[in-house]
Amino acid sequence: MFDTLDPVLLARIQFAFTISFHIIFPAFTIGLASWLAVLEWRWLKTGNAIYAEIYRMWVKIFAVAFGMGVVSGIVMSFQFGTNWSVFADKSGNVLGPLLGYEVLTAFFLEASFLGVMLFGWNRVSPRMHFAATVIVACGTLISAFWILSANSWMQTPQGFRLGDDGLLYPTDWLAVVFNPSFPYRFAHMIVATYLTTAFVVGGIGAFYLWRRKHEKHARVMLGMAMIMAVFVAPTQLLLGDLHGLNTLKHQPAKVAAMEGLWETQRGAPLVLFGWPDQEAQTTRYAIEIPKLSSLILTHDLEGEVKGLKEWPRDEQPPVAWVFWSFRVMVGIGMLMILTGVMALVLHLRKRLFSTPWFQYWCMALTPSGFIAVLAGWFVTEIGRQPYIIYGVMRTAEAASPVGSQPIALSLAAFVVTYGVVFGAGVYYIARLIAKGPAAEETVYGDHGVPKPPLVAPRLTKKGGRHV
Repeated sequence: MFDTLDPVLLARIQFAFTISFHIIFPAFTIGLASWLAVLEWRWLKTGNAIYAEIYRMWVKIFAVAFGMGVVSGIVMSFQFGTNWSVFADKSGNVLGPLLGYEVLTAFFLEASFLGVMLFGWNRVSPRMHFAATVIVACGTLISAFWILSANSWMQTPQGFRLGDDGLLYPTDWLAVVFNPSFPYRFAHMIVATYLTTAFVVGGIGAFYLWRRKHEKHARVMLGMAMIMAVFVAPTQLLLGDLHGLNTLKHQPAKVAAMEGLWETQRGAPLVLFGWPDQEAQTTRYAIEIPKLSSLILTHDLEGEVKGLKEWPRDEQPPVAWVFWSFRVMVGIGMLMILTGVMALVLHLRKRLFSTPWFQYWCMALTPSGFIAVLAGWFVTEIGRQPYIIYGVMRTAEAASPVGSQPIALSLAAFVVTYGVVFGAGVYYIARLIAKGPAAEETVYGDHGVPKPPLVAPRLTKKGGRHV
């Protein structure tokens, strides 16, 4: 039944399915861990129990999402040995240590202090608990550092040699780790995780305001989220431009696919929308803005931009996927910037927390960060094709000598298992959100007296104890 299917295509679909599930969770937990650190810092500084109550709610959501991220990551890593054994064999000398460093420097750090973060209330001092939260947040960033370094090396490989045995050997570890695309991709991804978390938190805060529940907590959530929309969303636009210029230098075919350009030309137009027809090597029904693509990519109205016809057909990536995924990512980014502008205007009019249509808007954008992250990864990974290591190893050369049937059966098993396991996780998170932050879950010290803040603005006495 499955014998007629292409095993390489099935292996790619399976990896795309598992990595798409996996990336959702780090995209959320990296930003969420940093936000939890800010919340606890605000509680320790001000003594305002609202921050502690929000923390206690969201740390449970963080734990569930973190666990699902670990599980999905383990499944994904096994595929290097099952479906991509040739790739693992040839690139293991370079990528193996990078992934090992991620475990040694980040995963152990996260796993060790996550227990203190979750169960350390009233068991360690407030300072120690805050330190655990900060360490977990740093651990997520370190993890992203190594993973993005490994993936970026696959995009822009350097610092290695090809041995006589056909294996890749590192010759300069600094060049491997800090490869040309890594700084741009790392910064772009980290900011994406912060925006993803901000719009989830902002959407939940808007939901509480709309339902008129937990309004004090909701104001904190929405307010802090909109600060990110005002300042960080425009920063992402700048980082995206720098990342695009770097991609133009090192992966021009990917940029041509993103732009839907087939002919090399000066003063290249920006194709807003159209339908890339790879068979005919043209973009049909194109809506264009003259010279804008050259201006964006080369910062010159008459700058030259290479078209896809510069490469043989078997060197061109699947253009339609790259073209539309790029537009989804950029479109959501512009909506985030627009949200920040609207939030700023409403704040100046003192209507940020009392405008129903803005609450609906924020609720609608709750999943926007996840969609943008997935679209960005589609651009990155599909745009690299037909290579798995750009310019070094083709994807078809990297696959295991496995038939279609076992890959198809395992893919079906993954779909069913992920649907059950992650469906249960998402259901539990939804239950936590529906319950909301509870005042009775405020952190208490001995005899029910709230613990004092790290920097107490005002302390009064009651019964011989600080409150």
